[in-house]
Amino acid sequence: MSYLAPSEFVTKMVDAGESKIFMSTRDTIIRAYMAGAILTLAAWFAVTINVNTGQPLIGALLFPVGFVMLYLLGFDLLTGVFVLSPLALIDKRPGVTLGGVLRNWGLVFVGNFAGAFTVAFMMAFVTTFGFTQAPDKVGTAIGIIGESRTLGYAAHGAAGMATLFLRGMLCNWMVSTGVVGAMISTSVPGKVIAMWMPILVFFYMVFEHSVVNMFLFPSGLLLGAKFSILDYLIWNEIPTVLGNLVGGLAFTGMTLYTTHVMTLPKRQAGKAAPTRVAA
Repeated sequence: MSYLAPSEFVTKMVDAGESKIFMSTRDTIIRAYMAGAILTLAAWFAVTINVNTGQPLIGALLFPVGFVMLYLLGFDLLTGVFVLSPLALIDKRPGVTLGGVLRNWGLVFVGNFAGAFTVAFMMAFVTTFGFTQAPDKVGTAIGIIGESRTLGYAAHGAAGMATLFLRGMLCNWMVSTGVVGAMISTSVPGKVIAMWMPILVFFYMVFEHSVVNMFLFPSGLLLGAKFSILDYLIWNEIPTVLGNLVGGLAFTGMTLYTTHVMTLPKRQAGKAAPTRVAA
């Protein structure tokens, strides 16, 4: 059967979180680097579509190709490990500690940022012919995104910060649902469909994704957009990271774990956990 029951795929979520915590530093950073690079290349692709067609829905429909590729290849996004790694701690897996969870998050953040910044530099170079001329229309559009989603929030003060945080929460509610979608089916078409739907929602609704923003805002700075690194950190990246963490864990990780794992009779009886499935 190509579909797994909820209790089965939630157990896979916990197993995956455990495996990520114990993964070597080298493998964690390499997988995070490639995830950041592939996802942000897809963001560049989607912005290009939006600029050339004037139809944001088309860009949103096609953006999930990057997410699908990176997860089929076994790479890791910060938004995904925000949900999976804590479940192994909550499940009291042997050897899993808070320090291990934080280490995993930190390494994935570094890898994602390095991959995203690599693509940001390539995009800036390509759209300016090696910084010898003003950016083309795609580069200009990316610069405008950076300004509107930093200074635009700052103009509203506390209300802008709250809006940014909530958009981060909503984003990882959808993105983490896509991460879980990769575990729901055992067939490639099933995985692709389950991942595609929530990523389409997040992108079209212009929610805030910490890794996509690691590309958009450094790109804008490289292209001369009118905001600062401090603006980027305070009025986007940091609140977005926190919103992604809270939204993914609260709306996806803990809801699924609480209702599909904690209520299993074998756990209530104190018996051994289900046999682990390779992540």
